[in-house]
Amino acid sequence: MQIQIHGGPTEGSEKLAQRLTLQEVKRTISEMIPDGIPYEVELEAATIAIITHQPTAFSGKDSLASSIAKAIRRRIAIRPHDDLLLDETEAKTIIHDTVPESAGIETIHFDRALREVLILCEQPGDAVGPRGSIRTEIASRIGWLVRIERVAPLPCRTVSDVRRYLAEHADERKTLLNRFGRQIYRAPLPGKPWGRVTALGSYREVGRACHLLTTNESRVLIDVGVNIASDTDPMPYFNAPEALPIDSIDAVVLTHAHLDHAGMLPVLFKYGYDGPVFCTPPTRDLMTLLQGDYIKVSGLEGKAPPYSMEHVRKTVLNTVLVDWNVTTDVAPDLKLTFHNAGHILGSSSCHFHIGEGAHNIVFSGDSKYEKSWLFDAADVRYPRVETLVLESTYGSPGDFQPSRLEATQELQDTVTRTIERGGKLMLPVFAVGRSQEVMIAIDELFRSGDFPPVPVWLDGMILEATAIHASHPHYLTGALKRAILTEDGSNPFTSDWFKTVDGWEQRESILMDASPCIVLATSGMLSGGPIMDYIRAWAPEPRNSLCFVGYQAEGTLGRRMQKGFGEVPIRSEGQTIRVPVKAEVLTIDGFSGHSDRRQLIEFVEKMSPQPRTIICHHGDIKKCNELGQSLKAKFKVRTHAPRNLETVRLF
Repeated sequence: MQIQIHGGPTEGSEKLAQRLTLQEVKRTISEMIPDGIPYEVELEAATIAIITHQPTAFSGKDSLASSIAKAIRRRIAIRPHDDLLLDETEAKTIIHDTVPESAGIETIHFDRALREVLILCEQPGDAVGPRGSIRTEIASRIGWLVRIERVAPLPCRTVSDVRRYLAEHADERKTLLNRFGRQIYRAPLPGKPWGRVTALGSYREVGRACHLLTTNESRVLIDVGVNIASDTDPMPYFNAPEALPIDSIDAVVLTHAHLDHAGMLPVLFKYGYDGPVFCTPPTRDLMTLLQGDYIKVSGLEGKAPPYSMEHVRKTVLNTVLVDWNVTTDVAPDLKLTFHNAGHILGSSSCHFHIGEGAHNIVFSGDSKYEKSWLFDAADVRYPRVETLVLESTYGSPGDFQPSRLEATQELQDTVTRTIERGGKLMLPVFAVGRSQEVMIAIDELFRSGDFPPVPVWLDGMILEATAIHASHPHYLTGALKRAILTEDGSNPFTSDWFKTVDGWEQRESILMDASPCIVLATSGMLSGGPIMDYIRAWAPEPRNSLCFVGYQAEGTLGRRMQKGFGEVPIRSEGQTIRVPVKAEVLTIDGFSGHSDRRQLIEFVEKMSPQPRTIICHHGDIKKCNELGQSLKAKFKVRTHAPRNLETVRLF
């Protein structure tokens, strides 16, 4: 018995599923399942789970499961009844006895909420067996659904912790998924459909992204971010009347894991929200890492964090994972499909189909319409689009960036120039995205043999974030995926020159070492983190270099140093000291995960179909207005650049 997930409609289908109540779904299923096959229907959010003592009755060619999925046009899962599930200890013994040693089993995870077991091993092909024979034997003996995957080449504490936590709270999670499903399949409300978007954050500003999509039946938040650059006003407008009461919001949907899009999500749970959070698998893991670090950094800076790890764990428990290009219901009248946004691991544009074809809206999230070392360019093909909510970070005329290849060459030249003069290269990086791109560019230089390698120190969460990338290779480019999954030494993340800084004592040793080296350290905007120790020690030395490869928000220390300040204030041991800046300071824009102006316009041009209305956000007032005016003139569309707390009627 293998995992049996049978798809309903995909977004490319000519016709998306009609709205069905739970009673209608159950009635259709009861009419199709032959007498004598016992079953129960459970809900896993929008997925219809059929729990049965005879799972094999639903499988095979032209299976009963496929027929049911087509009839109700919903994703269904065939899962074994609890009576069939062998005790976990016994099941583990059978797995180890059945799987050959050559498979190299590393870990076995049981998920009682989904009645499945995940076997992580070095050689998954050996564990699966010819034509799946070994996997089938395991499933028949232990009763559990069996999933077999290759173990990631880098150990990842975050992924392991998330899996363990979900396993420990399987019963609670099962109850939550069922409740989410009942909300989704609730009876329709009377009245003519309508929809609107309310700006709760990131409008005419960068940071604290938050949109409220409201229809006559549903309220869904898209992103719940923090304004990293502001200590006085970091949160979205949770107190707006449209957002209250928080516990009546139907769902939260995340475009990606960066703090300015997901950093305030646990606050919702602190103040009573207990609904679903829809995101891709990498987004869940990355946001868990980043939210936990946000709490830690706040404490180190003497600030009271806005939430605790208890709220972060609650966020994980309520997360519903959805892969790219899979359509799911998130509310009674809202269907969601994630598409690759090309920004960071698992980042997505969110396509919502409202009502029975009433309106289609896409939230671009942060997007990159260019292939990078890590990701393919953002998707541009959708079945329908009437409205596009588009980021405008680099929306002004003149906001053009070099290509990835040009940026790579510039970085390699900077490495060469700095090391040849005996200096040290400091790279303030965001742990997610830019770190991994820079690692690949440096790895390429050192592998080429054109320049002798030097130690490349990774300080902060970089190694853990990289391990999460390695845990989700299917969200990377084909070439990088193959490099990670093969064992031929081509994996750039495991090269010998990359070394992790384990705590303050080792960092102090690096600071005192006079030999040339490269340091990648968080935080990317110099808002705290280990990078501050390196800047304090090395910025006064002319032979060293400080290289920015990510966006620096207005008001941050990073932006001040970009502007060429000759002296900057840095907190050290509870005091503020003035640090002279004599190191070479430069910015390489081509590593940005955001589209530049040219790419934003090309993204809209290539969208199929093109939207009729474009709402610009995630940029200062000038960039939002200038991009909106240019798009209006070029594509003859309606454009808006609303302020926070304004609402745009969709239909």
